[in-house]
Formats: sequence, C-alpha cells, structure tokens
Amino acid sequence: MLLSGSGYIAAGNMLRIMTTSHPPFHIVLIEPEIPPNTGNIARLCGATRTVLDLVGKLGFSIDDKHLKRAGLDYWHTVEIRQWASFAEIREAFPKARFWYTSKKSGKSYVQAEFLPGDFLVFGKESLGLPDDLLQRHPEQSLRIPILSPSVRSLNLANAAAIILYEALRQTGQLGE
Repeated sequence: MLLSGSGYIAAGNMLRIMTTSHPPFHIVLIEPEIPPNTGNIARLCGATRTVLDLVGKLGFSIDDKHLKRAGLDYWHTVEIRQWASFAEIREAFPKARFWYTSKKSGKSYVQAEFLPGDFLVFGKESLGLPDDLLQRHPEQSLRIPILSPSVRSLNLANAAAIILYEALRQTGQLGE
C-alpha cells in the first residue's frame, strides 16, 4: 500500500518513509476515527520530525481525501508506520518509554519528564484509551488540564500538539 504516491514503502504491517535520522518522538494513534485529525497530526509530525504510528483498525482509508487535504503536501516529510495492534508496537520497541494520554489521568503533562524517543500515545476520538491500559501504567498516564467544566475534552490534533511541543521544549529541541 502506498501513501501519497512516493517515498513510502510497505514493510510487513508497517508503512513508512525511509529516513536516516533518529526521530525526537513518536506519536501513536490507536484506532483514529476522524481523517482530518490524523491529517493534522501528520502535518505536526512532519514539522517536528516525529514518527506517526497508526495502530489497529483505522476509521478511514489512508487514501481518504480529507486526510490528505488536512496533511496538505507534507506527506512526503512524515515517517508513518502502521501496526496491527498496540502489542505489536510494544514488542517492536521493548525498551521504549510510552506516555498514555487521557482526561482520566491524575498527572498533568507538565509533570512528565520527557526524553527523546518517547512514544506519546493517544486513543480514538470517541473512547480514548482503554481504562485497563491506564490502570496498568498510572505513572506514565498524562492529562491536559481543562479549566472549564462545560468542555469535556480537547480535539485530538490539539492534544497531540500540546504534549509534543512540551516534550520538544523539555528536551531542548525547539532551538530556543
């Protein structure tokens, strides 16, 4: 399967662009449902040299025009990997650190101490991450504080940007 026509290769269950540098971070989307969210996150990943890992059943086709429109002409800059399951990505990176995001988490993302190469994991838009996953990893579970009781959650692409840029800031990768 090809993404956007060039630069991508199929490798088992992964779709990816060949790169030679080490990515600062990975954004992991588990079963994303809304094409423009994933497209916007792909653009974010392209801008920051972050790998985008797509896990499980997607709620759209990789060829979706809304997905591509949101990513615009940045697809060639994004290293995208597709995984059949979350267990598969954990198996492929046994020593990696994973941060799990949820509005149910007790720890704010600003309390995390990010390291280059960390995996930032986000659940599907309608359900978030499974409770049992969060319960198994309470110290690695993060939330973005929402100050208004009338707002139940943030948009997935906004949440990914907030946490990724904090991780980049903490690790000195913003060229300040």
